[in-house]
Amino acid sequence: MAAIIRLRRGGRKNAPYYRVVAADSRMPRDGRFLEILGWYRPLNKPAKVQFDLDKTLAWLKKGAEPSDTVAALFKHTGLSEIWKKAKKGEDYSTLALKDSITEKPTKIKARKRARMAEAAGAKKEE
Repeated sequence: MAAIIRLRRGGRKNAPYYRVVAADSRMPRDGRFLEILGWYRPLNKPAKVQFDLDKTLAWLKKGAEPSDTVAALFKHTGLSEIWKKAKKGEDYSTLALKDSITEKPTKIKARKRARMAEAAGAKKEE
C-alpha cells in the first residue's frame, strides 16, 4: 500500500476548507483516509494552515509522499526544513511552524507541466 499525504475537501460550494490527511493512494480524494494530519483554510486572509508535527513526521518516516499542493504548503510553513533536519537526525526543536501563508503557493500546475515536459524530453533522448 502506497500512502500519500494530500488534501481532503470539505465545506460548502464556493467556501472550501481542506483537511490534510494520510491516505492510500488508490482511494478517491474525499474517500477513506488513514489519519488526519492537519487543516488548510485558503479563504482566510492570510490563508491559515496547521499541521500536527508529530503525526506528519511519523507518516513521512513511514514513506508517505506528499502531493504537490501539500509539498508547497510544507515549504511555506517551514515543515520541509524540519523534515530535512529530522531525516539527518539533527535537532529541529528550534524551528517553528508558521500558521499562516501570506503569499500564494507556487503555481502547482505549471510546475507539474514542466516536470512532465522534462520527462518527455528525457524519453526522446533515450
